[in-house]
Amino acid sequence: MRVVLATANPDKAAEMAVILRSVYGLELLLRPAGLPDVVETGATLEENAALKAAAVSSATGMAAVADDTGLFVDALDGAPGIYAARYAGDNVTYEQNVAKLLHALERVRAPRHAAFRTAVVLVEPGRRRLVALGELRGVIARTPSGSGGFGYDPVFIPEDADGRTLAELSAEEKHALSHRGRALHELARQLAGEPATPEQR
Repeated sequence: MRVVLATANPDKAAEMAVILRSVYGLELLLRPAGLPDVVETGATLEENAALKAAAVSSATGMAAVADDTGLFVDALDGAPGIYAARYAGDNVTYEQNVAKLLHALERVRAPRHAAFRTAVVLVEPGRRRLVALGELRGVIARTPSGSGGFGYDPVFIPEDADGRTLAELSAEEKHALSHRGRALHELARQLAGEPATPEQR
């Protein structure tokens, strides 16, 4: 199956490609250059992912897959939520978003619980739309640690990761437990027509 990656974020594209191409053997194409950015007007991760996938599918005439990811911090009433990528403003760096998050949590005592959530949507022209969700719970560290990953990975310590941040995990470890990895594995399961496990129902 040939699928266009709808994301314009090269870090996300690389992570998605590792799982969908290497693990599941899908033939993936990068988002064509010149396609305009999709305005994310949805109120949920699923709505924004669907907007991106539908726009790229319509423009290319091919199946397209998109994701939208948010970071939901309990002590901040769920912020930055669906606005995680632009928490510190438009066209900011990962480091600026992390700095704003840590500043907002300066007076919050541990544990600083949070969850990464991802919605992945695949749209096939005139056929079907598949939706897959993934979540990873953990806590926000007080200082960044690790050089891997991207985004908030250096300050997110997942459950069952021995106290390491996502940025301190190997790529294989991260893909096996991450929110995006879980959503992509669920999407691939749906594409293969495999039955859901009890945990997925």
